[in-house]
Amino acid sequence: MTETKTKTREIPAAIILTPAAEQRIADLMAKAPDDAIGVKLSTPRRGCSGLAYSVDYVSEEVPFDEKIVTPGGTFYVDGGSVLYLIGSTMDWVEDDFTAGFVFENPNAKGACGCGESFTV
Repeated sequence: MTETKTKTREIPAAIILTPAAEQRIADLMAKAPDDAIGVKLSTPRRGCSGLAYSVDYVSEEVPFDEKIVTPGGTFYVDGGSVLYLIGSTMDWVEDDFTAGFVFENPNAKGACGCGESFTV
């Protein structure tokens, strides 16, 4: 009897995190509430273009969420938001006036003038 080896292909993450974003997740997890198991990205309906990016602490895993393990902590992508975010890059940018996560999203067809929300 011959042994059959099944090849498995590693599935790439839905979203790419830059080193700066990974470091920010580590910083957030270092001061997270005791019940936090990670940080979660979702796209709630909000703003003038329809969808917004929201990053929050999460205290329990949800079965359909995408789970990305980073050196500084676990990052989740809301299962209902994954289709809007596939192929995106998430970065953390700080300058003299502002600091925040910045998204390069190939699925976004437009954004509002202030950059607070987007449409697909």
